[in-house]
Amino acid sequence: MKKTIATLTLAASMSVGLAVGATAAAAAPNERGACVQAGLGTLMELDLLQAAAQKQIDYSTLADEEDGPIFLDLPAGSYLSLGTVVKLHTTSPELFAWCD
Repeated sequence: MKKTIATLTLAASMSVGLAVGATAAAAAPNERGACVQAGLGTLMELDLLQAAAQKQIDYSTLADEEDGPIFLDLPAGSYLSLGTVVKLHTTSPELFAWCD
């Protein structure tokens, strides 16, 4: 049941994030989609996808402006929704090492 809820949450978050980022994604939809998929794949590899769907990841622990893998200075306690993270992948792919 928890897995189903997490999957539904993920799908809903992705839909919202992709819809909001549709204008930015229009220029290169394949690249933006690949970036989102790479980000989701990274969360899966780190076994963090469910935590991300539940807004339980402090993304500041993955962020470093110079070394990445998220090239951004985030303050401690940066618990972002998965929809926000997906939107960032479509609007600012340069922030993520896996989107190069």
